[in-house]
Amino acid sequence: MKKITKLLVANRGEIALRVLRSAKEMGLQTVAIYSEADRQALHVRYADEAVCVGPPPSKDSYLRGDKIIEICLALGVDAIHPGYGFLSENAGFARAVRAAGLIFVGPSPEAMELMGSKLAAKAAVADFDIPLVPGTEEAITDVPAAQAIAEQVGFPILIKASAGGGGKGMRIVTHAAEFVEQMQLAVSEATSAFGDGAVFIEKYIGSPRHIEIQVLGDEHGHIVHLFERECSIQRRHQKVIEEAPSSVLTPELRAQMGRAAVDVARACNYTGAGTVEFLLDENHKFYFLEMNTRLQVEHPVTEQITGLDLVKEQIRIAEGQPLPFRQEDLTIQGHALELRVYAEDPQNNFLPDIGTLTTYVRPQGPGVRVDDGFEQGMEIPIYYDPMIAKLVTFGADRAEAIARMLRAIEEYQITGIETTLAFGAYVLRHPAFVSGHFDTNFIRDHFPAGALTPPAPDEATAQVAAALVALLLETKQPQAPAAADAAGAPAASGWRRNRLGVR
Repeated sequence: MKKITKLLVANRGEIALRVLRSAKEMGLQTVAIYSEADRQALHVRYADEAVCVGPPPSKDSYLRGDKIIEICLALGVDAIHPGYGFLSENAGFARAVRAAGLIFVGPSPEAMELMGSKLAAKAAVADFDIPLVPGTEEAITDVPAAQAIAEQVGFPILIKASAGGGGKGMRIVTHAAEFVEQMQLAVSEATSAFGDGAVFIEKYIGSPRHIEIQVLGDEHGHIVHLFERECSIQRRHQKVIEEAPSSVLTPELRAQMGRAAVDVARACNYTGAGTVEFLLDENHKFYFLEMNTRLQVEHPVTEQITGLDLVKEQIRIAEGQPLPFRQEDLTIQGHALELRVYAEDPQNNFLPDIGTLTTYVRPQGPGVRVDDGFEQGMEIPIYYDPMIAKLVTFGADRAEAIARMLRAIEEYQITGIETTLAFGAYVLRHPAFVSGHFDTNFIRDHFPAGALTPPAPDEATAQVAAALVALLLETKQPQAPAAADAAGAPAASGWRRNRLGVR
């Protein structure tokens, strides 16, 4: 058994704070790292100790694995938790951590390398009869040969980078005439993003749902799944809204996908927390997509429906402790939703925004959880991912979770930048989402340009409004804001009117 007494979190923002909080509850001493841009960040102030690792660019700070290990050795740190992103799936870093005599809170470097390559991962799970999307079984570099395979698979097809994710190095090709250009673009982008231009080709599933299964594995050969998360509301192949459980999985399908996820983890002798991702087609057939060998951004929804703390489970597993439960001990309780609150403008193709959080007040009340790393007056830096917070709600059922999310969105006060809060409210009110009949093309199919812009008043309403405004100005009554409401703008709730100082 390996005892951890002092933990360094090799990350920033909300995930660093999230890990630090669980570590504190476990009685561990904690160390934070930060770049010069994050000197006043909440995770820096929360940890017992904090050390600057360099200037703002991540390559000079949060990606400096050698410097992070030096800090650990100097401060008597036992273990490193990488969070997600940055070094979390870097097998070379994990290997260096272990070579330095430290504990890496995560899977083995070998499991990372195996599942980090989509092609190698598919080969590894082949012996377990996991359903796979038709396509290539190895990397393709010869364009004419790749085109021949694409035509055999049948268009539309998907070209994907073997290394990495986040939608980079990914191209959808609908016609043979587009193939050469799109493959060259995919290879170029994959090389630039990951230093590896290897790509593979698979059949494009046109209207898929993105379903992922959370797994936990200990060093004693025990692996369980913690049910599924629905992650189909996406922009640029990146998730924006997640929920658990999915509204479309039957108990039988849930069990099948859970067993498949456990087999994927078993194929690479997985230890720690990981996520197996699947595509679910319109006929509810599922296909293995990839495995993420780290804690996922959306892990809170799984925590809400299981009652488990995944960070604590990661730390216990890293110490060599066995899982304290078996599959039959786990059940789904209630329903949870997560909205990623990004500093982005949904009406301008989700373009990232930067600036100062002039107002920043979190929502509260029953069933509301906010994982964030900011407070009022702080700047949104340009150097990192634009996510401000993860807004999570939990209810006895899906309807209550949605109602609480809508209430929490309304209470969340953020000014100074554009955010995805209004987009979240739009999605949760949309009939396609409410009914559960949606897929990863929701934004393309249901979010037209200007969807968040209040409609202009019709001519009759505008004339009445103009008369009211003229009358109010003439009599100098203080109720002018009410006339603005009469002009056809959507009525604000009492909460929003009071918040804005309108009486």
